[in-house]
Amino acid sequence: MSKSKTSNTMWGGRFAQGPDAIMEAINASIGFDKRMARQDIQGSRAHAHMLAACGIITDNDAGAIREGLLTVLSEIENNTFEYSTALEDIHMNVESRLTALIGEPAGRLHTARSRNDQVATDFKLWVRDQMDASIGGLEALIGAFLVQAEDGADAVMPGFTHLQVAQPVTWGHHMMAYVEMFGRDLSRMRDARVRMNESPLGAAALAGTSFPIDRHMTAEALGFDAPSANSLDAVSDRDFALDFLSSASICATHLSRFAEELVIWSSAQFKFVTLSDRFSTGSSIMPQKKNPDAAELIRAKVGRINGSLIALLTIMKGLPLAYSKDMQEDKEQVFDAADSLMLALAAMTGMVSDLTPNKPQLETAAAAGFSTATDLADWLVRMLDMPFREAHHVTGALVKLAEDQGCDLPELALSDMQGVCKDITDAVYDVLTVQNSTQSRTSYGGTAPDQVRAQIARWKEVLK
Repeated sequence: MSKSKTSNTMWGGRFAQGPDAIMEAINASIGFDKRMARQDIQGSRAHAHMLAACGIITDNDAGAIREGLLTVLSEIENNTFEYSTALEDIHMNVESRLTALIGEPAGRLHTARSRNDQVATDFKLWVRDQMDASIGGLEALIGAFLVQAEDGADAVMPGFTHLQVAQPVTWGHHMMAYVEMFGRDLSRMRDARVRMNESPLGAAALAGTSFPIDRHMTAEALGFDAPSANSLDAVSDRDFALDFLSSASICATHLSRFAEELVIWSSAQFKFVTLSDRFSTGSSIMPQKKNPDAAELIRAKVGRINGSLIALLTIMKGLPLAYSKDMQEDKEQVFDAADSLMLALAAMTGMVSDLTPNKPQLETAAAAGFSTATDLADWLVRMLDMPFREAHHVTGALVKLAEDQGCDLPELALSDMQGVCKDITDAVYDVLTVQNSTQSRTSYGGTAPDQVRAQIARWKEVLK
């Protein structure tokens, strides 16, 4: 049952034999954590520089280590690096190759450091990079929605509750609702990035180190605001990954909501929008079909991302301090969620940019279903000084009358309206058009075109 002597060397003299094949398979993480190679080398180079600055290793050894690590990084980026499962993870794979390249100085790199703080640092750096990418993706998506909102600030469409026509709104107002949603996602990502930006490097296995290291130096070199203040917490904390997954899950939920609307709106029954060919597919048997597959796949991504959040929450829920091998299961969840989120953000940005609203159809739909009934009730309150509950009752009776006659509210004869309420005048017709309805809703955050344009201007400033 003899196994790799390389693995024994990396573990030290504690083990007489190499791992069994099954143990090697369950223990190894190189298959997925090699994605952190750049961050691992970044952290190691900073650590070597600090060790030399603090007089713990010589400048010559530090120089050899830092240059050797650049060679390893070049091999990885050029796909000439040979990964070994026997070496378990990206950290040991890099260190083993560094030893082959520069010899004895490589053995000094791990001074005052453990794989526990090393992996925590690498993972934080990777997640931070993904947060930055997500922030950029969200800014691009918000920008696409702003263009749609500006182009359709005056266009009228139905506003829904319960997927039933409720009141007329403007296309721009509907688009700006998603700007607000994704704006909160942007805020969450930015907030999480600030909160996670403390360096675990130098916490060592769990208790810190007796070597005279400078943790502030490595923190600054790696772009952290400060070193983490407690070594136990530093190596066992995965809140930063949970913050990312939580933010990603909420963002994916928002993406899914708009994807659902696109699926509905692009159907033959609605015809509210036309999706571009770039984000649609055909059918293998029905030549007339133009399927919103990109929207449907975005809608499905939330399941994967939510699953990743629940998985990591479950992994972390019962772990005593400090590090446990369970935490090796953290990365695949985050990697998969990050890939899914970035793809969904890019696809949705493309779909929104290419989206064509069918404005005549939207306006026709906005006038259906007695959508200006609330405007009629408000008119009764405002012009006849009627209590709102009474106005609500009168309007309901007028809606019933229109329904019985097979017409909409603006088509009711004045005499019929006066049969329900004798004080109604022909001035009521001014509030029963969908255009007047939307233009009248000038309260802050309302659907009036001027309000929509004000919010667009505010968001353009925010994105600057």
